[in-house]
Amino acid sequence: QGTIQAAPNFDAGRDAEILRKAMKGFGKYITETYISTELVSQLLINLLHPYCDSLLVFVIGQDLIKDLKSELSGNVEELILALFMPRTYYDAWSLRHAMKGAGTQERVLIEILCTRTNQEIREIVNCYKSEFGRDLEHDIRSDTSGHFERLLISMCQGNRDENQTVDYQKAQEDAQRLYQAGEGKLGTDESCFNMVLASRSFPQLKATVEAYSKIANRDLLSSIDREFSGNVERGLKAILQCALNRPAFFAERLYYSMKGAGTDDSTLIRIVVTRSEIDLVQIKQMFAQMYQKTLATMISSDTSGDYRRLLLAIVRQ
Repeated sequence: QGTIQAAPNFDAGRDAEILRKAMKGFGKYITETYISTELVSQLLINLLHPYCDSLLVFVIGQDLIKDLKSELSGNVEELILALFMPRTYYDAWSLRHAMKGAGTQERVLIEILCTRTNQEIREIVNCYKSEFGRDLEHDIRSDTSGHFERLLISMCQGNRDENQTVDYQKAQEDAQRLYQAGEGKLGTDESCFNMVLASRSFPQLKATVEAYSKIANRDLLSSIDREFSGNVERGLKAILQCALNRPAFFAERLYYSMKGAGTDDSTLIRIVVTRSEIDLVQIKQMFAQMYQKTLATMISSDTSGDYRRLLLAIVRQ
C-alpha cells in the first residue's frame, strides 16, 4: 500500500498554471506555498506519474522541468524532479547515473535490479534504450565484472518464475543443491547460487530458505555471508531479503541512508519516491518494528527545511 493516493478532480492545466505563477519571480515561494497550503500532496506527489506528459509543458508553452531546475537547488530540486519522473524512467535514469562517468554505484544497481518485478525490469530495459540510446546489459558488462556481473545480467533478463504455487520438493532439492555448492564443499560454486536465486519465484525461494536451515543448521543468509563477499554478496542477500520480506529490505536501506555521520540523500529520495505508490505504508511499519522509531522521526532528525517538509509530506500521507 502506498502513501500517495489519487488526487480528486485533478486538472493538469490548472495546476500547471498555478505552478507557473508560484515560480514567476518568487524564488523558493514554490515549495513554501505548496507545503503551507498542502497543495504539495495534491500536485507534486499525487498521481504525477500518469499525468507527467501533460505536465511537462506549461499551458503557456514554457518547459516545466526547466523552470523547476531554475527555481530549485540541492536536495529539494532532486526530490521534486524525482516526483515528476515516471517511475520506470526514474529507475532507468538512476541506473544510467550509477554507471555514468568514473566509478560505479553498485548499491544502486543492486537496489533496483534485484528488487523489481519481471514486468518492471522489462520496462526499465526498454526505457533505458529509448531514452538514453544505450543497451542496459552492455553497460552492466562494461561497468561490472565476475560473478556480480553475471548476477546483474541474470536480473536484467526479467525471467524470474512468477508461479506463486510453491513446489516443496523442488525447494528441498534446491536447498540441498545450495548446501552442496557452498557449506558442503571446499570452495563455492557461485553459478549454482546465481541459477537458483535469479530464477525461482519469491515464494519458492522463501520455501527454499526454510528447507536450507534444516539441512545446514544455519540460515541461507548466514551461509551467503560466509561464502561470498563484496557486491555479489550484497546482491544475493538483496534477492533473498526481498523474497522473505520486501518492506524490511527497503526499511533497512532507508535506515542506513540516514544512520551515522551524513545522510545518503539520493538513496533516501529514491526509495521514498519509488515506493510511495507501492508499499511505503508497509515499509514504515517495518521501520518502526526494526528500529523502535518511526521513519518520520528519523527524517526529521536528519534533514531540514523545505527538503524535510517535502519528505514528510510524502511519508505521512
